[in-house]
Amino acid sequence: MTIIKYRLLTLLTAILYLGNMAASSGNIPLNGKWQLSYWEQPAEAIVTPQTINDMQVGTIEATVPGNVELDLMAAGLIPDPMIGSNVNALRKYENYQWCYTKTFGAPSIQNGQRLELFFGGIDCLADIWLNGEKVGEAANMLIEHKFDITDHLKSGENTLQVIIRSAVMEAQKYTLGTFSIGNFPAEEAVYIRKAPHMYGWDIMPRLVSAGLWRDVELRVLNPTRLKDVNWMTISIDTVAHTARIFTDVQLIMPFDKFDKVKAQFTLRRKGKVVYQNSQTVSTPAFRHIFELNNVDFWWPRGYGEAALYDASVQLIGPDGKELDTNNCRIGIRTVKLDMDDINLPGKPGQFRFIVNNEPIFIHGTNWVPMDALHSRDKLHLNMMIDMAVDINCNMIRCWGGNVYEDTGFFNLCDENGILVWQDFGMGCTFYPQRDDFAKMIEQEVTSVVLKFRNHASLILWSGNNENDLAMRWTLQPLNINPNKDVITREVIARVLYEFDPTRPYLPSSPYYSQAVWEHGGGDELLPENHLWGPRGYYKDPYYTKASCCFVSEIGYHGCPNVESLNKMMTEDAVYPWTKNKEWNDEWVTKSTRRFPSQGKTFDRNNLMLNQVNLLFGEVPTKLEDFAFASQAVQAEAMKFFVELWRGQKFSPKTGIIWWNLRDGWPIISDAIVDYYNSKKMAYYFIKNAQTDLCVLINDPVDNAYPLIVTNDTRNAQKGQVVVIDVASNKEIYTGNFEVSANSMNKITSLPLQKGQGILLIKYKIGQKEYSNHYLYGEAPFNLQEYKKLLKKTGLYPDIKQ
Repeated sequence: MTIIKYRLLTLLTAILYLGNMAASSGNIPLNGKWQLSYWEQPAEAIVTPQTINDMQVGTIEATVPGNVELDLMAAGLIPDPMIGSNVNALRKYENYQWCYTKTFGAPSIQNGQRLELFFGGIDCLADIWLNGEKVGEAANMLIEHKFDITDHLKSGENTLQVIIRSAVMEAQKYTLGTFSIGNFPAEEAVYIRKAPHMYGWDIMPRLVSAGLWRDVELRVLNPTRLKDVNWMTISIDTVAHTARIFTDVQLIMPFDKFDKVKAQFTLRRKGKVVYQNSQTVSTPAFRHIFELNNVDFWWPRGYGEAALYDASVQLIGPDGKELDTNNCRIGIRTVKLDMDDINLPGKPGQFRFIVNNEPIFIHGTNWVPMDALHSRDKLHLNMMIDMAVDINCNMIRCWGGNVYEDTGFFNLCDENGILVWQDFGMGCTFYPQRDDFAKMIEQEVTSVVLKFRNHASLILWSGNNENDLAMRWTLQPLNINPNKDVITREVIARVLYEFDPTRPYLPSSPYYSQAVWEHGGGDELLPENHLWGPRGYYKDPYYTKASCCFVSEIGYHGCPNVESLNKMMTEDAVYPWTKNKEWNDEWVTKSTRRFPSQGKTFDRNNLMLNQVNLLFGEVPTKLEDFAFASQAVQAEAMKFFVELWRGQKFSPKTGIIWWNLRDGWPIISDAIVDYYNSKKMAYYFIKNAQTDLCVLINDPVDNAYPLIVTNDTRNAQKGQVVVIDVASNKEIYTGNFEVSANSMNKITSLPLQKGQGILLIKYKIGQKEYSNHYLYGEAPFNLQEYKKLLKKTGLYPDIKQ
């Protein structure tokens, strides 16, 4: 997207936002045009506006929400960091400070009202000044910040300044423990509460941004106001369609209004009031308990309707006037994680999600950053959720190296029946155990939990991504036990115990429990695991014999489409290889590369070479053929993984969350959709493999192919199926099938086919027709023959061949 298009979209969003705020509340947006000053951070960082005057600074126009890189690019000072190796030019700005300045007129507020300055996201170490007086500070990119500025306002024009320090330079002030050094993320990321991926990851570039990356606004606070409302489903009866609901309310109110104000509770379903009651407010915190009849329960995709209720709490004064209201949408459902934390001989562990007392087989995707520059996240959100719905993902795992998505993300997941597994924002290392860091995490977790706990889609909190596992990467000889981790075993657990007892908590993914640790900590002990391993042939025993029943990360590399390569590379670098058969510099950058000075720090492009060679016996040198071959390998691998798990539904497999839906930066990766929203072959293959009711073929058992139907609905199903050998167009099976609700069934055993080929599976349920395919035979396959057979199936007309 060009910067001009981005500015126009930002302007339109701001106009709509202003209109909505003016119409629906007393809030005053401060989005839009700001002034941005910048300078190299001196030995002692600048933290006051007065000191800035003594510095040699540059000043440009800025847009909020935004990132400083977008403003530098708009001013013509840097090239687009999405293209080629341009991102490397941003290295010097890691040493810079930034000052955002905005002038605004003081709003008129009534007696007793307060004015709060709200920041949806500050990246990240900031001092906030109003009219030369400090009103607050921030040290966490990942959460919202609020400051009471009532007593700092002056009539007429006010000047707001946000001075941001260099996260890289400030990280030097902290001394790290032994277990925080030498792991996957950059050490600078450990103490600073900033999205870990920004320091460089194997799926994202090193782009250590800064900025006011979410909305900024003034909020008028009434003297009587609701502080927090929490709707909890305590128990349900899905047969009688009843539920018991707790609504916890906390508020702020002058003492003379107690015993005079009423709280009114209303639930509406499709515009119709289904429950309403009120009670007198006598204390600043209280619980309203009620029984609801004729309940429409909230179900994940496939298992039923994602029914939502419009819920409101109103504070009504003795004169009948509304003093404040809280509105949200809730789903009535219960959730449980049925988990045994270790596999033992003769007693396999369990990892299974249960919603409304019904076990749910999971097929979903990992959710990584939507954009390397997070102020643009909103531009991608609707399209990404649409894609997740299109390929029928019933779960999204929000990965711990990312930011926390905003309310709009959870609203869409609520509406579409997509379960959300939410990691807290840590990954792939071990974090400080000291009290100051623990206090930051406690504040962060509390903020996130209070913000999102009313969402029906949110089904699991996870302490982090792979922190337990990280102890094995570099420190295994020291035998350091992750169960002594204060952050995940005590701090986060304590916050959740207090603020959200309705949801399960997983201390780490994968989770090395005390039992696992005492038995040696091997992968075979884990009921839930991430399957990356050697990244070899996708049918290797590493995958097919994996002992975990639930896999929460698994993926395979795939080259983007050539038109996307033309967008992400400069013209001379689109072809990947130099005369010496080495990857050119831009392809290395896109592999990714954290520091150019250190050479090929990740260079995962070679995964594609190996994987293409394993399936097709050669690596094409023509770019179009290489892109197709790479995507074909990825597509077959990803489909195989999904069907391997679904073909063993609940016996013993319980779910698969593959890696990943879409790139957040133009890159060569495991994503099935690239940054430009161009779909790879795997998108279409997975779509066929993730239908609610799917007929599939698993690899041979006892010299026959098992033809399997798996049913992820709460209704028994029946239909007809025909299996055709594509090369000969010969029917090798035709028949009917039946399958019980929420189960799987082997329809028949198909005879082994000689040589290599593709079996086309066509099946019908009622009036709906579906198709799938199975690649049979031993690798390597002839690439051109594979391409002809795939085209002959007629299943994938959108694939670029």
